[in-house]
Amino acid sequence: MTGHEQTIAVDRTNCVKLMANSDHSQELCTAYHEAGHAVMALVFDRPVQKVSILPDQRRLGHCELRKGVSRASQDRLEADILILLAGVVAEALYCGAYNWTGAAMDLQSVRRLAVMRSGQGQADKLTRRLLSKTEHLLQQSRHWTVVDLIAAELLEKKSISGRTARHHFEQTTE
Repeated sequence: MTGHEQTIAVDRTNCVKLMANSDHSQELCTAYHEAGHAVMALVFDRPVQKVSILPDQRRLGHCELRKGVSRASQDRLEADILILLAGVVAEALYCGAYNWTGAAMDLQSVRRLAVMRSGQGQADKLTRRLLSKTEHLLQQSRHWTVVDLIAAELLEKKSISGRTARHHFEQTTE
């Protein structure tokens, strides 16, 4: 992922249509989606600037990452894909179904990175493998506890700082 900062977002248009038929509130699912991105970023020691479920014209929420000193990752491209997939995975783990349509923006980025890594022919296979890895990482109790904490705080405050997200992560994973 390039640029000074990156925003991971839930596509507003598609998610609203899907959530209209859901028993779970749109805001609740968005909170888990954004919390998933934040926790996976923290797992890879990526600096989180802000996490929000305040909607705008294009998205229902976002997790903003910033450049900074971070632990050298064995595979930065893989970590980027895992962070992108963590939103839809966390939302599915909580809400009970994958909202592929609502995560369209994230999935476009996943596809682009997967093709960069493995070529057109192997991109789907790589994406499935990394989706499974994302599920495994988020289902670890220490990580899921942080997802729950961040989602709850997002529901209460609508937006939290990266420092707050990191605090929850460090308190739970120590």
